[in-house]
Amino acid sequence: MTSISSYVSSAADVEPTLRRFQEMIAKYQFMEANVSKRAAGLREKLPEMESTLSTIRFLRRRKAKLEEGDDDDDDDDEKEEAVADLETTFSLNDTLYAKAKIAPREIEEVYLWLGANVMVAYPLAEAEEMLKARVEKAEETLKACAEDMEFLRVQITTVEVATARVYNWDVVEKRKRKAIAGKEGAEGEEEGGQEEG
Repeated sequence: MTSISSYVSSAADVEPTLRRFQEMIAKYQFMEANVSKRAAGLREKLPEMESTLSTIRFLRRRKAKLEEGDDDDDDDDEKEEAVADLETTFSLNDTLYAKAKIAPREIEEVYLWLGANVMVAYPLAEAEEMLKARVEKAEETLKACAEDMEFLRVQITTVEVATARVYNWDVVEKRKRKAIAGKEGAEGEEEGGQEEG
C-alpha cells in the first residue's frame, strides 16, 4: 500500500476499509491454519512411510541375497534356512506388540494400509515404487506448504501494516478536525468578546 488516499478519501471510508482489512486478515489466518494442519499431518505420516519403505527395501534385498545363495552349493540347507528367517516385533498399537517369524524367501507381496480402513496387497517391487512415489509427493507437498505459509505470513503482515496505517491516518485526521474546530470555536469566542466590550 503506497498511499492511504488510494484506500481512504474521507473519514466515512475508514470503518469500511478497516473492516475489509480485518476480514482479509481473518481469511489469511484461516488459510494459514489449514496449511499448517496439512503440513503437520504430513510430518506425522512421513516417518512411518519412510520406515515402511525401508522395511520393504530390506525385505527385497534379503530375498535377492537368499535367491543368489540358492545358486551356490546347497550343502547346509537347514543352517541357511535358520539364518534366512527373521524374528521381528510388529507394532499392533501404540503399546501392543506381537512377535513374528518372517521367511523373506517366501514373501511375494506386502499388505499396506492406504487409509480410510483400506488395506491393499502389493507385490514387493510395486509396493516399493508406490511408497517411493508417495514419500516424494509428501516431501514436495511439505515444501509447497512451507512456501504457502511464508506467502500467507507476508500477506498477513502487509494487511496488518495497512490496517495500522489507515488507523493512524484516521487518528491524525481526527486531531486535525478537532484542532480546526477548536480554532473556530476560539475565534468565535474572541469575536463575541469584542462585541461585548
